[in-house]
Amino acid sequence: MWNDIETTVDYLHFSVVADTVAELIIESNGNPISIGVSGNWGAGKSSMVKMIGEALKKNDSEKAEKEKNYVFLEFNAWLYQGYDDARTALLQVVADKLNDEVKKRSSLKDTVVEKTKNFAKRINWLQLTKLLVPLTVGFIPGAAPAGAIASLIGSVTNSLKNRDNAEENSNSINSAIETILPEFEGIIKEESSKSMPQQIEQVRKDFEDILKELNITLVVLVDDLDRCLPSTAISTLEAMRLLLFVPRTAFIIAADEQMIRNGVRAHFSNVELTDGLVTSYFDKLIQIPLTVPRLGIPEIKVYIVLLFAELAVKKSKISEETLSEVRKKLGALLGNAWQGGVSKSKIEGVFDKDSLKIMQSNIDTAEQLAGILVTADNIKGNPRLIKRFLNALEIREKVAKLNGITLDSNYLVKMLLFERCASGGAFDFLLKKSAESQDGILEFLCEIEKDLEDGKEYVPPDVTWKSEFVENWLKLPPRFSDIDIRPLLYLSRDRSLSIAAYDELSPEAQEILAALIQIKSGTMITNLIEKIKEIGDKESEVVLNRIIRQGRSNQWELNTLYAALHIIEAFPELGGKLISALGEISPKARKPSFIPPLKDKEWAMEMLKQWKEDSETPKSVKNAIVVQERRN
Repeated sequence: MWNDIETTVDYLHFSVVADTVAELIIESNGNPISIGVSGNWGAGKSSMVKMIGEALKKNDSEKAEKEKNYVFLEFNAWLYQGYDDARTALLQVVADKLNDEVKKRSSLKDTVVEKTKNFAKRINWLQLTKLLVPLTVGFIPGAAPAGAIASLIGSVTNSLKNRDNAEENSNSINSAIETILPEFEGIIKEESSKSMPQQIEQVRKDFEDILKELNITLVVLVDDLDRCLPSTAISTLEAMRLLLFVPRTAFIIAADEQMIRNGVRAHFSNVELTDGLVTSYFDKLIQIPLTVPRLGIPEIKVYIVLLFAELAVKKSKISEETLSEVRKKLGALLGNAWQGGVSKSKIEGVFDKDSLKIMQSNIDTAEQLAGILVTADNIKGNPRLIKRFLNALEIREKVAKLNGITLDSNYLVKMLLFERCASGGAFDFLLKKSAESQDGILEFLCEIEKDLEDGKEYVPPDVTWKSEFVENWLKLPPRFSDIDIRPLLYLSRDRSLSIAAYDELSPEAQEILAALIQIKSGTMITNLIEKIKEIGDKESEVVLNRIIRQGRSNQWELNTLYAALHIIEAFPELGGKLISALGEISPKARKPSFIPPLKDKEWAMEMLKQWKEDSETPKSVKNAIVVQERRN
C-alpha cells in the first residue's frame, strides 16, 4: 500500500521546477518574494512546496547554525480549521519561530533578544485589543498565548457562561487584569498613544529588524489553504498581509487558485465583486504564480513504475540502492522525453537483469494504464487518484487470494478502470448481462471486441455504454470476452471499499448533500446554491455523482432532478454530466414533468430536441416540449 501524503522524493520530475523556484528566491537576495503554487486537488502542490524547501536547504546544508541563510516555517492552515481565531495562528507561529532562532544564537546583542520578546508581546497585544480576534473566543491549541493572557481569556469566557455570578466574575476579571498589566509594561504606554495603522507598522518594523539582526531569510511554507472553509482561508491570507513584502521574507503558498478565488467571493458575499477585483486581490498577495506541471503519458508511466518499485523495496524484493538508482535514471529519461517519449523498452533498460524479472509485470501494467489514466475524465493524470487506484488494485488482489480466486492482475486492472471511470449505469448493464449468461462468457463483448479488432465502428450495446472512455476501455488488453467474468464481478461486490476514497466528501459537502436530498420538486433555494459554490466545482461534482446514483435507483423522481439542478445552477459546466445521466433513461421512462425545469437550460436544449425527434419518446413528453417552446 502507498501512503497518501506529500513527499520530497521526486517521482514526477518536479525537482526541475522546484530548483528553479529556489534559484528565484536565492537571486532575490533578501528582497521580499511571494510565490503561489497552484494545482487541482491531488496534483502534487504540497510535495512541490516541500521540494522547494529542500532545494533551499541544500544551499545551507554545509553551514553552521548561526551562518545559515534560511529559516523555514511550515504552516498548515487546515490544522486551524474551525477555530474563530485562525487569523492569529500564523502570527503567533512566526513569533515563536523567531524566539527559537534567537535562543540558538548566544552571541546576539541583548537589544535583539528584547526586540524579539516585544514582537511576541505586540502580536498578543493586537489580539487583546480585538484587532484580530474577540476576547471571548478560545485560543488555538498549540498556538495559544499562555500565562496571564490565557487567564484573562478564561475569566471573560467563564463570566459569559455564568452570568448570574456577577460579583465573582468581576473579581476574577479584575484579578486577571492586574496580573496581565506587568506582562505588557512598556508596551501599553507605547501602543496606547498610537493609532491602529501605526501599531501594525511597528509590528512590521520589529519583524524586519529582527530578521536583519539574525541575518536570515524567513521562508514560510503555507499549505492546504484550499482545504479550508473560505473564512479560514481568507483569515490566513489577511494575516499574511501583515508580514508580506518585508525584506528577508519568502512566502510559498500552496493552493488551488480557483478555490481561493471562490473563497474570496464567498467571504465577501455581501459585496459585489467583479472577476477583475477578485484577480486583483489574489495578484496583490502573489508575485509569482506557479502551476504544478500537468502530467503526460511519459510521467505517468514512470510514476507507476516507481510506485511499484517502492512497494518492491517494502517487500524486500529489491534494495533501496536499486530504487534510488532507478529513480535517477528514469528522471533522466523524463528530462529527454521531448526527444522521443519514454518507451517500455527504455524503462526496462534502467533495471538490472534480476530487478527486471521482479518488475516486468509492473512495467507492463504501467504501459497498459498510462494512456487511459491521463485521458479518463475521472482521473486525468492526477497523482493522488492514481496512487489510490493502485491501492485499490492491491486490496483487490489480496481479496482474490483470500477467496482462492486466481486471476491475472491485468484483468483486475481493467475491471477497476471500468468501475472508476464508467458510469454507474454502464456498470449495472455489465452486471445485468452477466446475470443473463449461463457460463459468465458475455456474447455481446465477444462481438464488440472482434468488431473493434477488425477496425469496424464502435456500436454501443446500450445507451449507458455510449462514451469515449468505454470505447477506449474495450480496446485495452486483455479481452474480457475470453474469460468467465463472474469472478471479477464477485470481487466487485466490494467496489464501494475500493473506490470509496474517490468519493470523499468534506463535512460541508456532506451537509449540502443531506440538504439536497430533502429538496422538493419545484423548489430552488438560492442560499443552498451559494453554499454549493463555496465547496468548489471538484467536490460539487462528487455530490452530483451521489445525486445521479440516487436518480438511477429511484427512476429519477422529480425531487432528485431538482436536487441535481441546484448543483448545475452553481456550476453550469457540470450540466454535461447530468445530461449524460438523463440520457441513460429509457425513452419510454421519460416524463413530462422533466420538461419545465429543463426548458430554459442552455445545456439541456440539444437533449430536449433529441427527445422531441425520437419516435420512442412518449407523446405526452413531446407535447410538453412543444408547449414550452411556444411559451418561449
